[in-house]
Amino acid sequence: MGMGGGGERGSVNADINVTPMADVMLVMLIIFMVVTPMLQKGAPVELAKTKNPLDMADADKDDAVRVAVSRDGIFYLGQDRINIDDMGPKVMEMLTNKTDKTVFVKSDFRAKYGDVVKIVDAVRTAGVDRVGLLTERLDEEVKK
Repeated sequence: MGMGGGGERGSVNADINVTPMADVMLVMLIIFMVVTPMLQKGAPVELAKTKNPLDMADADKDDAVRVAVSRDGIFYLGQDRINIDDMGPKVMEMLTNKTDKTVFVKSDFRAKYGDVVKIVDAVRTAGVDRVGLLTERLDEEVKK
């Protein structure tokens, strides 16, 4: 009645099988890699970094009106490409039944200043009084 043999009936295997855990982790990694780019709201632009940005929590709401300009001078309303001449009427249409008539502008930090002025002018022409310029917080290194 020895317990040392590997093939005896009733023996206990104390080895941990990590293969199922590795499979689950790889599936989760793939899911996160696919879903993460979809979480970004609005057009994909690299925002300018500032030291003292104001918190604009309303910009993350699903019904917030976001316009953007890329570094190539391409204009977006939400995620859709739009001609700058059509921007004013479309923004006006989106804000028709809203109480908060704030429009949030995202601009790539490499975009031309003139393109940003065009987009702000188009939004102001639509009758918008409040324009929020979205930026990212500049992470300063801790000085020792």
